[in-house]
Amino acid sequence: MKKVLIITYYWPPSGGGGVQRWLKFAKYLPEFGWEPIIFTPENPDFDIQDQSLLKDISPRLEVIKLPIWEPYSLFAKVNKGKKPKQGLINGGEKKSFFNALALFIRGNFFIPDPRRFWVRPSVKFLSRIIDDNNIDVVVTTGPPHSIHLIGLGLKKKRGVKWLADFRDPWSKWDMLKQFKMLPIAKYMHKRLERKVLANADEVLTVSQSWSKEFEQLYPRKYKVITNGFDAEDFKLETDVNYNNEFVISHFGLINEFRNPINFWESAKEMVAGNPETKFKINLFGTIAPEILRMLQSDDVLKTVVEIKSPVSHDQVLKEYQKTDVLLLLLNNTDNAQGHIPGKLFEYMASGKFVLALGPVEGDSAAIINETGIGQVLNWGDEEGIKKALNSIVKGNLSNRNNKAIGKYTRKSLTEELRHRLDQI
Repeated sequence: MKKVLIITYYWPPSGGGGVQRWLKFAKYLPEFGWEPIIFTPENPDFDIQDQSLLKDISPRLEVIKLPIWEPYSLFAKVNKGKKPKQGLINGGEKKSFFNALALFIRGNFFIPDPRRFWVRPSVKFLSRIIDDNNIDVVVTTGPPHSIHLIGLGLKKKRGVKWLADFRDPWSKWDMLKQFKMLPIAKYMHKRLERKVLANADEVLTVSQSWSKEFEQLYPRKYKVITNGFDAEDFKLETDVNYNNEFVISHFGLINEFRNPINFWESAKEMVAGNPETKFKINLFGTIAPEILRMLQSDDVLKTVVEIKSPVSHDQVLKEYQKTDVLLLLLNNTDNAQGHIPGKLFEYMASGKFVLALGPVEGDSAAIINETGIGQVLNWGDEEGIKKALNSIVKGNLSNRNNKAIGKYTRKSLTEELRHRLDQI
């Protein structure tokens, strides 16, 4: 069996969508003739933990860890013990002078990101691991994109076969605007990015639009393997909604880039126009403070919106079954065309109707239309959102294409990955 070394910052008990892509690939790769070995930090600094994801790690899987130093503890020392959340990005929250300064330092001094200090010791450590384990291919996955610099270092030092996987853009990542980067910082990002794109034997990304963006940065062939859903996660009984409510649920972050203003207004009209129906809107996850204040101060919304804490992946799967409509908020940013959230595929597997707000010509819209799992409307289409909600309440739901849905299982996608690994 061939061996693949997967270098990733996010690994259980880390939670969130970023960890699941390579957790699931590692789960199914042995069925296709590849033995995965994981390399990850021993003491990573992440906000979200999810112990339920540990069940997907085979006892036979080798996980190698190396300590990492990250600068977040320094920020905490000068900010009354508070570490910045989500990599210093606090969308929708009024920024203090300290937060503004922290964002500037993050964008201009820690390039490509604060995990850069793990690159050199990892290259040195893994040089021996590669020889001792007869590694056939090395995989790096980002963000954080400093992980790709480990692959670059190993390529130059050991001549390894290397696959770079981009779950998000790099220099065209829309969040970079928050860092107020100087021209020299922008240049350094693009310079490092081009080095990775030029030296990797294979480059993967998760959407066609982002593949085209990478082609503009560095012309070469790119392969798209989207995220997906694990069919085994959905072998559960459907819960019955005993409260006779019509439930709309959203899972994940809602901030200034994903604030569905027209949805809130349309929801209020839906509630007023259907007095015989009991509505509930569940919001699981983190909500920007100013959006939270708006929801709690609105006379109508505060009666139907329930703010719930982030829950484990196991619990998320159960909550899917308690809802009628799953709300998907795509980024309302410049490169939203290529944004395909990992939860789209779990929404797909849940069997529930998906109402998505974002680019109607984007990659997520193409998948939703192909699979028939729901409807996509532009952020500003208030009338369309109102019509969609009223239609959904009346029971006019989706026409699912099960054949199209089947190709997005994690096992099918891992078979695609196997072909890429075999050809490197």
